[in-house]
Amino acid sequence: MRFCMVTTFYPPRHLGGDAIYVQSLARALVREGHEVDVVCCDDAYVLAGGEPLTAAAPTQDDADGVRVHRIASPVLGRLASLWMHQAGGPGPLRAAMAAVLDRGYDVLHFHNVSLAGGPAVLGLGRADLRLLTLHDYWFVCPTHVLWKNGERACDRPACLGCTLRSHRPPQPWRWGGVRERGLRHLDTVLAPSAWSASEHRRRGFPRAIDVLPLFSRFPVAARRSTPSPRPRFLYAGRLIASKGVRLLVELFARLPQYDLVLVGDGELAAPLASAYVACPNLRFAGTLGADGLASHYAAATATIVPSLAPESFGLVAVESFAFGTPVITLDPGACGDLVRESGAGIACRDADEMEVAIHRLARDAALRDELGSRALATCVDRFGEARHLDDYLALVDARRRRGSPAVADRLAPVVP
Repeated sequence: MRFCMVTTFYPPRHLGGDAIYVQSLARALVREGHEVDVVCCDDAYVLAGGEPLTAAAPTQDDADGVRVHRIASPVLGRLASLWMHQAGGPGPLRAAMAAVLDRGYDVLHFHNVSLAGGPAVLGLGRADLRLLTLHDYWFVCPTHVLWKNGERACDRPACLGCTLRSHRPPQPWRWGGVRERGLRHLDTVLAPSAWSASEHRRRGFPRAIDVLPLFSRFPVAARRSTPSPRPRFLYAGRLIASKGVRLLVELFARLPQYDLVLVGDGELAAPLASAYVACPNLRFAGTLGADGLASHYAAATATIVPSLAPESFGLVAVESFAFGTPVITLDPGACGDLVRESGAGIACRDADEMEVAIHRLARDAALRDELGSRALATCVDRFGEARHLDDYLALVDARRRRGSPAVADRLAPVVP
């Protein structure tokens, strides 16, 4: 089959785990003999703080068999992404995107399209089947992550005031019918967790949602990894406020007997590294490739996911499971559910409980081994590439055989 993935970011020019999943899925499909194109927007990456693409910084696109189309405006540059942010449509990039999407595909799969054409892009292109995966909460939250006023998890919507306090420009398209018109073109909407699907429905998302969990890009280890002799904990992800990174760093600054490695970048990276330069147990490793990150997963006593805003899935947790490394999470959303259901870690209600969990796993090797064994078993059973690809292709096949539903059937009642 011929697939086309549409997403804002794509590695190596990316932010967040959604791009990692898109790349992993695209590569897995290619290995199974399918053809895969990816459309992404490099102007958006530059708008987010990345460097412009130049001949001196090649991406090695297509080396894995995935055809990558990096869309950019030679005239407007970052202003093209700002247009999409404000208008909810591809605007000046419409022709360039349509040139790829109109080639005709068996499956058009939209991912994070916030700066890759907005909701209006869902109507572009030709395909037998059109899918959307809700990687974050962008369709129901202008901040994408349910992080209210830039300071706490969102309890109830107050979007305009929150947008302004979060130092984001309001998006006029959210007050019209752009979202609903775009969603009418889809055959199936997917969420990576039951928690995410439920939260979208609770906040008025007007479509039925199926659940398809993500998967680990790392092969499942044959056995539990041997952690570092000195207790070493791992944080992997963006270093931003909603991820709880400051809380985690402050905690480990009081625990000099344990090491904390932070892999990733973000607005808090430089300030925290500077403020805690005198703490030798804190290591800011920056952005790493897959091999470098894998070595840290394998050596960690546990991976910590201290998110203050609810995660829609927990890809870092699943990747940690692949190495038999347990997870400590503070997340109130899908990641917390994942850890509790698998029994492969400790889900905490607050920072005090998280500190207790850190001490337990640092001191109790038997507990670490037990949780690590559950992590491996969970990854094999639920979050391996083969299992995901089987489920994904079965869903695609079932939807294509069923045929595209009428527009009226695609819209579910809005749940208040």
